[in-house]
Amino acid sequence: MADCNPLATVAHGQTLAEAIVDTVREPLVVLDHDLRVIAASRSFYRTFAVAPQDTQGRRLYELGDGQWNIPALRTVLEEIIPRHRSVEAYEVEHEFPTIGRRVMLLNARQVLGEDGSSTALLLAIEDVTQRRDAEREKDELVRQKEVLLQEMQHRVANSLQIIASILLLKARTVQSEEIRDHLRDAHQRVMSVATVQQQLHASGLNESINIGSYLSKLCESLAKSMVGERRPVSIKVEATAGTAVSDIAVSLGLIVTELVINVLKHAFANNEAGEILVKYEAYNSGWQLSVSDNGSGPNEAPGETPHTGLGTSIVEALAHQLNATVHKSSGPQGTTVTITAPAASAKQH
Repeated sequence: MADCNPLATVAHGQTLAEAIVDTVREPLVVLDHDLRVIAASRSFYRTFAVAPQDTQGRRLYELGDGQWNIPALRTVLEEIIPRHRSVEAYEVEHEFPTIGRRVMLLNARQVLGEDGSSTALLLAIEDVTQRRDAEREKDELVRQKEVLLQEMQHRVANSLQIIASILLLKARTVQSEEIRDHLRDAHQRVMSVATVQQQLHASGLNESINIGSYLSKLCESLAKSMVGERRPVSIKVEATAGTAVSDIAVSLGLIVTELVINVLKHAFANNEAGEILVKYEAYNSGWQLSVSDNGSGPNEAPGETPHTGLGTSIVEALAHQLNATVHKSSGPQGTTVTITAPAASAKQH
C-alpha cells in the first residue's frame, strides 16, 4: 500500500526540488518571500565562491559581507518582479570583492501557490563576463582597423598626388613631344586611380559599395578633373540598384575611368560637343557595364588597332580579373564598350 503520509510527500517534494536546483548548470538561487535563500545550486557556490553554510537561510543582500547588495539587483527583485512576476536577460555589472568584475544576465520568476500568492522566487544568473569582454575586444579591433584604413587611405592619396605632381612637372620640362604625351598619359592615369580611391573613401569603410552612387560620384569627379568647364562634353550615369564588394568596385571604377579617358582623348579630340553614357545593370546572373559615346573619333590613337592601345589593354586586364568579357562596337553614332560578368564573378549582395 502506498505511503500517503502528507509530511512524507512534502519532504519528498522538497528533496526532489533541491536535487533539481543542485543539478542546474547555471547559478540558481531559490528565495522565499523575504528574499532569504532556501536553496542554491552547486554552480552558484562554485561561481561566486561562497559556502552553503554561509548562504542558506540568509537574506540575499547579506551574503558575502553584503557583496550581493547590488542596486540593480534590488531593482529587479523589489520593483520589477512584484509588478511583472518575471524578468528575463536583465544585465547587471558588479565588482565582487572575491572574484572581481562580473557581467551577469538575471532571469527571475515568481513561483505561485494555489491561491495565487508568491511562495518562492527563482533567480537564475548567467555569467557573461567573458562574452562581453570578447565583444568589447572585437569592437576595439574593428575601431583600430578603421583608424588604420583611414590612415592608409590618407597616405595613399598623398602619395598619388605627389607622383602625379612629379609627372606633370617632368612633362613640362622635357623637349620631346612624344615623351611629354607619355608623361601626361601617366599623370592622367595616376589621377584616375586617385579619383577611384577618393570615391571609395567617400563611400565609407563598408565591405559592400552601392555601385550606382559610387559610379555617379566617380563620373562627377572625372567630369570636373578631365572635362572641365570649357569642354562641351557631359558624362551621364544610369545604374540599377546593386552593391558589390570593394575589390569589385575598385576594378569597375578603374575600367570606367580608363574608358572615359580614351573617349575624351580620341572620340572628342577636336573639342566637339558630345555625351558619354556610363550604364550599369545588375542581374540575378551577373552584371553588365557599358561606356558609350556619340563622338566621331575611333577611340584609338593613330596607328593603334582596337586591341593594341594601352587603354584597351588595361581594360581587358581588369575585365580578366573579374572573369568578364569585353565587347566593342563602333558606328556612325559613336562607340560602345561593354563588359559582361557572369554570376560567379559578380559577388553581388
